[in-house]
Amino acid sequence: MSSSQSFEPLQEVKHIQSLMERSTRFTSLSGVSCIAAGVAAIIGAVIAYNILGNYYGADLRMWQYSNDSFAQLKQQLLLLAFVVFVVAASAAFYFTWRKAKGQGLSMWEPSSKRVFWAMLVPLVSGGIFILGILRFDNWYLVAPACLVFYGLALVNAGKFTISDIKYLGYCQIVLGLINIWWIGYGLYFWVAGFGVLHILYGLKIYLNDKSNNN
Repeated sequence: MSSSQSFEPLQEVKHIQSLMERSTRFTSLSGVSCIAAGVAAIIGAVIAYNILGNYYGADLRMWQYSNDSFAQLKQQLLLLAFVVFVVAASAAFYFTWRKAKGQGLSMWEPSSKRVFWAMLVPLVSGGIFILGILRFDNWYLVAPACLVFYGLALVNAGKFTISDIKYLGYCQIVLGLINIWWIGYGLYFWVAGFGVLHILYGLKIYLNDKSNNN
């Protein structure tokens, strides 16, 4: 038996395993999409830092304000958060769509639907919870709440996509819980979670894809 013939059964097994994994897990998540989301989060955090610096001064832990100026600050930060979310989500969708297209797959298949619904409940619950926080102007709890609920969404979705997403979720939850005990440093934890961790895990996913394709 030639060496090429001996490899054929192994290749068939790998092909079958790949088909089974694609049918149950959404494997088209792009590492570049995570990197793009991380970069968007860091840029947004830098802009937010400048906005807060102009308002509070050098010490961002000071929470003294007038009602009029604070209302304007809230509007600026909410608008910034919305823009960053749209940019990050759009970049994530585009790069993941491009990867799925290259694999000959659809973005809206049963496995991707499971990922979507798995993330939806924690994210919607977190969004409503954060709106309740904002109603009482408890801004110092926004960053940890975002990290914890987003982490829960990733852990939940990790059952239906690549395992790296689950571990990214664990890291986000831990950062959020630590942030609870370091109130006033939410922006820095935000950068660490939504920025740095996204970039690191994005690079890991990207390099894994490159090695698997070689």
